[in-house]
Amino acid sequence: MHNVVARLAGLSVDSAAGQTLKGIYSICSAHPWVLGAAMKQALDDGTPLLIESTSNQVDQFGGYTGMKPADFVRFVHLIADRVGFSRDRLILGGDHLGPNAWRGFSAEEAMQRAEALIDAYVSAGFSKIHLDTSMSCGGDPARLSDSVVAERASRLCAVAETAALREGKATKPVYVIGTEVPVPGGASEELESVEVTRWEAALDTVAVHRDAWRERGLDEAWERVIALVVQPGVEFDHTKVIDYKPDLATKLSDVLTQLPGMVFEAHSTDYQKPEALRQLVRDGFGILKVGPGVTFVLREALYALADIEAEIVAESERSKLHEVVEAVMLAKPGNWEKYYHGDDNEKRLLRTYSYSDRVRYYWADPEVEASAQKLINNLAAISIPENLLSRYLPVQYWELRRGVIDGSPMSIIQSKVREVVGMYASACRI
Repeated sequence: MHNVVARLAGLSVDSAAGQTLKGIYSICSAHPWVLGAAMKQALDDGTPLLIESTSNQVDQFGGYTGMKPADFVRFVHLIADRVGFSRDRLILGGDHLGPNAWRGFSAEEAMQRAEALIDAYVSAGFSKIHLDTSMSCGGDPARLSDSVVAERASRLCAVAETAALREGKATKPVYVIGTEVPVPGGASEELESVEVTRWEAALDTVAVHRDAWRERGLDEAWERVIALVVQPGVEFDHTKVIDYKPDLATKLSDVLTQLPGMVFEAHSTDYQKPEALRQLVRDGFGILKVGPGVTFVLREALYALADIEAEIVAESERSKLHEVVEAVMLAKPGNWEKYYHGDDNEKRLLRTYSYSDRVRYYWADPEVEASAQKLINNLAAISIPENLLSRYLPVQYWELRRGVIDGSPMSIIQSKVREVVGMYASACRI
């Protein structure tokens, strides 16, 4: 597994403590405070950092973040420069790259747009490419055959190879295949269990993709297929988490003995217990994806700081962040209303506390962003009493007492985010 991580990173992956990385975690977020905290974690650990954007977040038209692939690269590089994290230790990945955003078009037109998407990602410097062509487009049957999925994925791989050659990339892209993943952002319905990928299905997926690569003359590129996306039996819905059960994934894990040079990539590992993350890595799930989990704790930190603000700042001067976010979410319900169900009180609770954390879509809203900045400014102008910090953010209270953080609002926010990132970092160093 170490070889796969090394190939992904393209650099030494020995930690500062002399331990060898057994896996790598992937931060799937476009929030600058989250990315800054993750970089500080990797800086302290002496490890590379994998940051990924999805095809919905970032595409050749701007995605929902308004950023094209080259824009996202510049965005991440600016944060790295500010933190003091070497760009050379950054690994940028593209997740679910394929025709997903254009399923309403004919299959051919959707694939042409997906080709442009892949070209833009590779040209911008993304080096980890997840090829996802599992979705049906206009004129397709409801469920695509494995051979069609693989043929379309190989078509996109050929585009990536051409782009890398044209741009003179010193390091060629590495690829992730497979599409058996949980619903992005967590399930919208209540879950009781999740079916683990069958070991036979995992082998079949690799075999049919390998044949498709060979038919296109992509044998050399196939050597850079480093991971297969599978379902290890982890998921979360709005209010609970399906925990990893190693005994259910034993047969799947054993498949890796037949797939030299590859690991499994596990999506939706958010909210798993620290011991479960470690076990996932031991069992061959060498790439752990986390998305809503890091913005969930970001929201916890900001709302706790807003509670502190309410204790020590005059009402007329407060940011009233929670109220502002709630008002904006109600005024612009497009990012949550089709996902959250129930009566008014149930939906109110989900808007803030759902594990799917659809609040994350609103942090870039101008009104919300202004309120969050006012909160930071208000608390930066005063010294937060440590006894109040103990009441609302007890872990950060002890870090302040020990001198780990300076007690500024941003140090507190980053510390809270690093509670989660640090669990992943620890799991990958087993």
